[in-house]
Amino acid sequence: MTTAPAYGDRAASRRPAVARMPAMEAAVRIMKDEGVDIAFGCPGAAVLPLYKAMETVGGIEHLIVRHEEGATHMADGWARTNGRVGVALATSGPGATNLVTGLYTAFADSVPMVCVTGQAASAKLHQEAFQAVDIVEIVRPVTKWATQIKEAAQIPWAFREAFRTAREGRPGPVLIDIPVDLARHEIRYDPALDARLPVAAVAPHPPRVEAALDLLLASERPLVLAGGGVILAEAAAELRALVEYLRVPFQVTLMGKGVIEDDHELNMGTTGIQTSQRYANASFLEADFVLAVGARFGDRHTGGDLSVYRGGRTFVHVDIEPSQLGKVIEPELGIVSDARLFLAALLAAARARAAARAPLASWEPWTARCRTLKRTLTRREDFDTVPVKAPRVYKEINEIFGEDTYFVTAIGLYQIWGGQHQKAHRPRHYQVCGQAGPLGWELPAAIGVKKALQGMGRGDTEVVGIVGDYGFQYTVEELAVAAQYDIPCVLIMLNNAYLGLIRQASAGYGMNYQVDIHYDETGTNHVKLMEAYGCSGRRVVDPADIRPAVEWARERAAATSRPALVEILIEREANTPHGPDIDAVREFEPPPAG
Repeated sequence: MTTAPAYGDRAASRRPAVARMPAMEAAVRIMKDEGVDIAFGCPGAAVLPLYKAMETVGGIEHLIVRHEEGATHMADGWARTNGRVGVALATSGPGATNLVTGLYTAFADSVPMVCVTGQAASAKLHQEAFQAVDIVEIVRPVTKWATQIKEAAQIPWAFREAFRTAREGRPGPVLIDIPVDLARHEIRYDPALDARLPVAAVAPHPPRVEAALDLLLASERPLVLAGGGVILAEAAAELRALVEYLRVPFQVTLMGKGVIEDDHELNMGTTGIQTSQRYANASFLEADFVLAVGARFGDRHTGGDLSVYRGGRTFVHVDIEPSQLGKVIEPELGIVSDARLFLAALLAAARARAAARAPLASWEPWTARCRTLKRTLTRREDFDTVPVKAPRVYKEINEIFGEDTYFVTAIGLYQIWGGQHQKAHRPRHYQVCGQAGPLGWELPAAIGVKKALQGMGRGDTEVVGIVGDYGFQYTVEELAVAAQYDIPCVLIMLNNAYLGLIRQASAGYGMNYQVDIHYDETGTNHVKLMEAYGCSGRRVVDPADIRPAVEWARERAAATSRPALVEILIEREANTPHGPDIDAVREFEPPPAG
C-alpha cells in the first residue's frame, strides 16, 4: 500500500527549483540590469570573486586604475555625464580606504555611485587579519548608505537597494563591503524574476506651488536661482520654459553652470565670493526676491556674512532633500520637490492664471537693468603681456572650443578664473568638483567623461580638462590608464609653480610660507612627464602661442587617442577677484575700458 505524500511534500514537488549560481555572478547580472556597462577599479585578493564573475558573465568593461581614488573620480565623471550610477571597485584594507576622497566628492556633489569593496574573511574580522579594516564605519559619514554583507543570500537585495539609494532623492554614493568567504558562496537567484527597485517621484504640494507663484508675482526685482539639482533632475528645458514665459532673470550656482547658456539674455551669471561675475553680484544685491531651485546655499556662493546675502530679500527654496530647507537660509516658503516637477508645475500655474485673465507681473524695467549690469560690469580678458595673465587663457578657450565640448576642472585659482570667465552652454558639459574640491580630480574625471560619451555613441565629442600644476601631480599616474585604453582628451594647464589659492589666502595671515613649489629654472617639466606616459605635451609662455598650441593638442589627441597637454606658464603671483562677502569682492585688475 502506497502512502500519499504529506501536504508539505506535495507543495514542495510543485515548486519550481530556483537555480543556484555564484553570488558574485548574481551581483554582476544585477549591475548590468541597473545600466552598468563599465567599472573602474583595481583587483586584489579579497575582491577576486567579483572579478571572476565579471569575466564569466561578461558585458561590463573594466579599466585598471593606478590608484583607487582614480577609480572613484572616473566613475564620478562617467555618472555626471550620462546621469547613471557609476561603479568603482577595490580590494580590502588600503584599497578600500583609498576610495574615501572620491566618495566624499560624490557625496558633496550629489553624484550617484556604487562602490564595491572586498573584505577579509568573516571569521577573521575580529582578529586584525591582513588588510581587514572596518570600511563601512569609515565611509558612513560620506555615503548615503554603507553596508557589509553578513549572509551571502543578502547580496542580490543589497545590490538592488544600493542602486535604488544612489538614485533616489538627492543622488549620492553607496558602498557595499563583501567578505571574501561570502563572495565565494553560491546562492539561489533567478535573473528572470528580478527587477530594479522603484524610485519614488517627489512631486510638489500644489498649494505650495500656488504660494510660490504668489510671492514671485508680488516681487519687483526677482531672480530665479538654479542650482546643480536642476541639472541632476534633467530640468533644463523646464527652467528655460519658465524664465522665458515669465521673462524673469535667472542666475546659476557654480554647480548649475551650463543649465542654460551663459549668453542667454536672461542669464545673470553666478553670484559668489570667488567663482562669480561682477554683474551677477550686483544684480543679486539689487534683487528683492530669490526663487532657489536645487541649490544648497554653499558658503562660496553666499559669503561669510549671511545678513548681506539675506538682506531684505524674500526667499523660496525648493529641494528634493527636506533637510536642505532652512539649513543655511530660512526661507519664507520651503517646498520639497523634484526640480523638474516643480518647475513644470509652476509654469502650469502661471499659464492657468494667464488663461483666467489674472494679471501676471511685468518685470521689463528690472530685466533691462540686469542687461545693463551684464553689459557694463565685466572683467578684462584681452591681455597680451608676458608672462601670461590667466583671463587671457579663458578668452582663448571660449573662442576655440564648440558648444558641445565637455570641460572638467577641480580646485584652485584656475577654478575661480574659470567660474568667472569661461562660458558654458549646455547641461552636464561644465563639470566641477564644487564642495569637496579634491586636487587631481580632473584627469580621472575626464577619463570617465570620455568613456561615458563613447558609451552614448558620442566618442568624437571633445573632452577638455583645465588643470593646475600642483593638483595635476596628485593623480598623474592615471595618464597610464588613458594611454593603455586609448582615451583621448585635451589638458590645459595653468602653471604658476605655486599653491596659488593658498598663497593668496596666506596674505591674510601676512605670510607667504611653504606655498612656493618652484625649483630650477622652470620647475617640473610636465611635457616630459606626459611623454613618460606615452602621451604628448607642449609648453607656452607667450599669449600669442596659446591658440596654435591648443589646436595642436586637439589634433594630437585625436591622432593618438591619448591625452595631449598644453602647459601655459602664467603669472606666478596673480590674484583672482574674491573677498569675504558678495558686496566686498576685491578686484585686482582694472576693468575693461568703456
